[in-house]
Amino acid sequence: MYDHIIPPIDRTLGALSAILAKAEAHCEAKGIKPEALLTFRLFPDMFPFTRQVQLACDFAARAAARLAGAEPKSFPDTEVTFAELQARIAAVRAYMAEFAASDYEGAATRDVTIKMRGQDVTMPGVQYLTMYSLPQFHFHAVTAYNILRHNGVEIGKRDYMGAV
Repeated sequence: MYDHIIPPIDRTLGALSAILAKAEAHCEAKGIKPEALLTFRLFPDMFPFTRQVQLACDFAARAAARLAGAEPKSFPDTEVTFAELQARIAAVRAYMAEFAASDYEGAATRDVTIKMRGQDVTMPGVQYLTMYSLPQFHFHAVTAYNILRHNGVEIGKRDYMGAV
C-alpha cells in the first residue's frame, strides 16, 4: 500500500509546488496582483484556488496517516500567499515522509472510519484509498491546476504530471 500512497501523492504535491512557482512568476511578469489568482474560483459555488491547494494537502496528509493507522495531523487553513501555500505543501510532504513502508502493512484491510455528512463511515483501507482519498486529492489538485491554466499561466499536462 505504501507504493500506492506516498510516492504518487508526493509526486503530485511536488508538481503542485512547481505550478505554484510558475503562477507566482506569471503574476510578477504580467503585473497581476497575486490575490487575483489566489482567490479565483472556476464557478461561484466552487472553492477558490487557495482552498483547493489546502484541500489537496489535507487529503494527502489524512490518507497517509489513516492508512498507516495514525491519527492525522491537522494543518490550519491560514495561507493567503503563494509562499504560505508553498510552505504548506512542504510541511505535508515532510509529514508524509515520516511514514515508513512498514507502517502500511495490513493497510488494505485495516478499517478506516471517517465523518461523511455528519455520519461515521467505516470502510477497508483499500476502499478508503481508491474510492475516497485519491479521487478527492486529485480533484482538488487538478482544480487548482485548472484555475491557473484558465487564468493564462503557461502550464500543461507535463507540469501536472510532474514530468522532468
